Amino acid sequence: MAGGNFVQRVISYVVNEVLVDGLANSRTFQKFAVRTSKSLEDISKTAAKKRQQIAEQVKEMSRDFQSRD
Repeated sequence: MAGGNFVQRVISYVVNEVLVDGLANSRTFQKFAVRTSKSLEDISKTAAKKRQQIAEQVKEMSRDFQSRD
């Protein structure tokens, strides 16, 4: 059984190397990766702004609620 495991690891290694090299040299994949990275960065910035806005609204609502007491 150990021989089968070795063969599986060799095949996995070869496929991984071919896949990595193929993607690394692919202009299409590189463009996809850059667009995806930029999109995730934009989403992250938008989420941070929204989180800040919500935190400010919660603080304001809390102050308003406390001032009514």
